This record gives sequence, structure tokens and C-alpha cells, in this order.
Amino acid sequence: MDLIADILLAAGALGAGFYCFVLSRRLKRFNDLEKGVGGAVAVLSSQVDDLNKSLHHAQSISNGSSKALEQLTGRAESVAQRLELMMASMHDLPETVAAPVPPAQAAEEHDALAEAYEADSQEQPVAEAEPEEEAKPAGLMFVRHNRSQNQVA
Repeated sequence: MDLIADILLAAGALGAGFYCFVLSRRLKRFNDLEKGVGGAVAVLSSQVDDLNKSLHHAQSISNGSSKALEQLTGRAESVAQRLELMMASMHDLPETVAAPVPPAQAAEEHDALAEAYEADSQEQPVAEAEPEEEAKPAGLMFVRHNRSQNQVA
């Protein structure tokens, strides 16, 4: 009986050893960096790094765009205020019909405008070399009145 028990114990030990050998090979294939789950984890890790880099790049670009948009919006608001002021001042002008300009005087005006444009274009590269921020208006330039009363300022 002891001999049968020893044979069964040895067979069980050999079976357990064979089972451990099979599990060891499966685990090696499972963790293989090229074909197994280890490879998939490595690929996913590199993809996460790439996505993080592209996310940071996109955030920096969007921050730059938002700053540029804020500057443009500020400029547009200041121009809109100036236009509103000009429109308000146009209501104060008397309505007159302009007399036709003689051709000789129109040619002189054209020459004067051309000279002014040339002088302006020569001064502009100097201004572009040193860009300065425009001073933003400190407050309202004028107060808008209620238009339902149909009164002119």
C-alpha cells in the first residue's frame, strides 16, 4: 500500500510539475513585448505619451489664439466706440449739398493725396519695426441716450 501511495504521490508531483511548466510558457507568451499583452501595454503607453504631447501643443496654440482674439476684440471695441462717436457727431452737421469740384482742383487734390500716401508708406516700416500696444480707452467716450424720445443731442 505504501508503494502505491508513493507512486501516486510521484505521479501527482510530476503532473503538478508539468502543469507549472505549461503555465510558465503561457505566462511568458502573455507578457511577450512583441505579441502578447505586454506589447499591447507598451504600445498603449507610447500612444498615451503622444496624445499628451499633442494635447499640450493644442492647448498652447489655443491659448495663443485666445490672446490674439482678445486683442482683436479690444481693438474692435475701441474702433466701434470711435465710429459711434463719429456717427453721433454726424447728426450735428448741417445738411448741405456739395458743389461740384472743377477738374483742375480735383487733379491737385489727387496729387496731394498721392504725396501724402507716399509719405505715409515711407514712415510705416519704421512703425512696424517697433510695435507698441495701443492705449485702450479708459472708459466710455459718450453716453448713449434713449432713442425712443426722438430727440437729437
